[in-house]
Amino acid sequence: MNFKRADRVGELIMAEMSDILLKVVKDPRLHNVTITAVKVTDDLRNAKIYFVELGKDELNAEIQEGLSKAKGFVRRELGHRLQLRFVPDIHFVHDKSFGYGNRIEKLLAEIATQEEKHD
Repeated sequence: MNFKRADRVGELIMAEMSDILLKVVKDPRLHNVTITAVKVTDDLRNAKIYFVELGKDELNAEIQEGLSKAKGFVRRELGHRLQLRFVPDIHFVHDKSFGYGNRIEKLLAEIATQEEKHD
């Protein structure tokens, strides 16, 4: 099976980002942030890092601000950890799919309780 290099680099960045946020970054706003996916362009110059706050469906402005402030530090830390010629420019994107999933689960639970009442 062939995998694109961008996909492999994305997986490496995802693992390292999780470790950096958990162990290295001291900002308390970022302790509940989970990295859900990383998409790297084919030329390895840009990376979109998708994140979600644990237990929340909406984007918290403080977390977005904390990630923006930590962007340079995180990129430098990735440069030390990854063996790449160029460290991709990172962009943090809130992952809305978890909010959609939670909403669908709630709707399905409501339908199930309504069906139980009618039976």
